[in-house]
Amino acid sequence: MTSEPQSAPGARPLDGVRVLELGQLMAGPFAGTILGYFGAEVIKVEPPKTGDAVRRWRVIDDDGTSLWWRSLGRNKKCITVDLRQEQGRALVRQLAERCDVLLENFRPGTLERWGLGPEELQKTNPELICARVSGYGQTGPYSAKPGYASVCEGVGGMRYVNGIPGERPMRPNLSLGDSLTGLHTAFGIVLAILERQRSGRGQMIDATITESVFNMMEAVVPEYDRCGVIREPSGSTITGIVPTNTYLCRDNKYVIIGGSGDSIYRRLMNTAGRPDLADDPRLASNDGRVKYQDEVDRALADWTATLTLAEVLTLLDDAKVAAGPINSVVDIINDPQFQARGMFEEVEVSGRPLKVPAIAPKLSQTPGRTEWPGPDLGSHTQEILGDFLGLSTDEIDQLRRDEII
Repeated sequence: MTSEPQSAPGARPLDGVRVLELGQLMAGPFAGTILGYFGAEVIKVEPPKTGDAVRRWRVIDDDGTSLWWRSLGRNKKCITVDLRQEQGRALVRQLAERCDVLLENFRPGTLERWGLGPEELQKTNPELICARVSGYGQTGPYSAKPGYASVCEGVGGMRYVNGIPGERPMRPNLSLGDSLTGLHTAFGIVLAILERQRSGRGQMIDATITESVFNMMEAVVPEYDRCGVIREPSGSTITGIVPTNTYLCRDNKYVIIGGSGDSIYRRLMNTAGRPDLADDPRLASNDGRVKYQDEVDRALADWTATLTLAEVLTLLDDAKVAAGPINSVVDIINDPQFQARGMFEEVEVSGRPLKVPAIAPKLSQTPGRTEWPGPDLGSHTQEILGDFLGLSTDEIDQLRRDEII
């Protein structure tokens, strides 16, 4: 019996993969962040002077840079190139010849107008994988539309099922559509890398915000197609599963309780002092509990209202019933589970420590890691153009004077 090969200490699964990241903001760059965390060398191209717009979004640090950028731009080698000038585009063509993956999230057709489309680039690098991120895709009647996550979450169906019945559809205070698209794009890139090992050729990945959101829509299509059922928003519950809801405790904190399994439901109701409902034959299965959801939820709400959040959690933990708080970022940072799982990493920015979130999942042999925070604009221009492309210092200086980089 032969032993399994062991990874070198510090090795990561995407070591040796080189990614050229074009575009700005969230969906495409988040895919690049994931790839870089797990070992890929990510060369991020930004416009001179301004850089990626996310550098200036949300909470700004004392140095004038967004704290979001320090997390989203981690592990990336940042260079500046003006893609609106032919000399800049020529530099990108040279880079693409030496990369495994091109990752971009411009509006469809933009790269083709610049002579940087996949068909053109793959003429000189047939192994190049081109991952294209957009709101609606490279084809179809909506392809030319601007595709912001706020809109695409609605088009893809997520906003319809989110919120309070009869009220304005809600969104969480996060750009979920962008993040989901980043995850789908990174997954697609890894699939294409695996396929290239067999065929020796690259391919194009067409990732969209709308379809990434649509991928999360569970059974809404077959439920409608077969039974004409349209899933509606359901507030803090989820349609067709009871009990799973949020309840207010005596100290004005909320607890989430998931007691939908039949045996779990019985333990829950006994713990809540309602053995009558625990043994009620009407409520023995989920179908019956759905029918009498208001009665079940009312009983649980009455019970949690008499106890603090901590008291409810202690009782339900002892009963082996799934329950938990609604955590703010303060709660998460102080949560022993997050701490034990190593879900925070510390980087240094302007001489001071800064926490950034680790990126899941956890790999036992080749875990990802943060090596440096999102760097200042153009930090790696000299390295990439000089050491990687072989340009001389005089040539690089001339590109700067011409405002190409």
